[in-house]
Amino acid sequence: MSRNKYVKSVEGGGKNRTLYECSIQDRSTLRYVAGLLIRWKQNIKYVRARRIARQKGAMIGEGVILPMSLAKRANKNLTIGDHTSIQTDKIDLRSPVHIGNHVIIGNNTEIITTSHHIDSPDWEHKYYGITIEDYVWIPTKVLVLPSCRNIKYGAVIGSGSVVVKDVEQMSVISGNPAKEFKKRKCVHSDLVVESLLGGDYEIYKQTRKRK
Repeated sequence: MSRNKYVKSVEGGGKNRTLYECSIQDRSTLRYVAGLLIRWKQNIKYVRARRIARQKGAMIGEGVILPMSLAKRANKNLTIGDHTSIQTDKIDLRSPVHIGNHVIIGNNTEIITTSHHIDSPDWEHKYYGITIEDYVWIPTKVLVLPSCRNIKYGAVIGSGSVVVKDVEQMSVISGNPAKEFKKRKCVHSDLVVESLLGGDYEIYKQTRKRK
């Protein structure tokens, strides 16, 4: 998926611009250069994390932000789409984990994908796995248990929630156990997800050029 998806054409003297575009294109040269330097440093870290995760066998898309601690223990069970931001390293990779595009997962969230056969005398592992679809937002301190196998497109989970079952498309859920209390009206399609953690170095440059 191309980064140009984020950069809409600027027509009519600056109309039809996203908030991201306005923030970068309207800032002074000095402020732009300062932002570029900060993002350049961050970019080195994120590029290295992606490279290490791929070397470990993970499938990592374009513009993915993930902590080095997660990258170092990545394996072939981990698949992440494009332009996704992950702050936590508490993701159980003993079973397949498929994370889509434009997903945001916050700090200290824990995703458990594997359990045990409690009725077995050998108490052997039971492997579940999880699929997290595009435009999902899982903020901080969420606990996702193995009984949740699918968090569908555009779903949002409240901070501190315990997720025990699949989450429907565009659902907003919260609590312990988490339950739906409303439907989301739209997804964060204009957000440059990498920018949340300063990982938008390339998009930042492209956006400024279109000024």
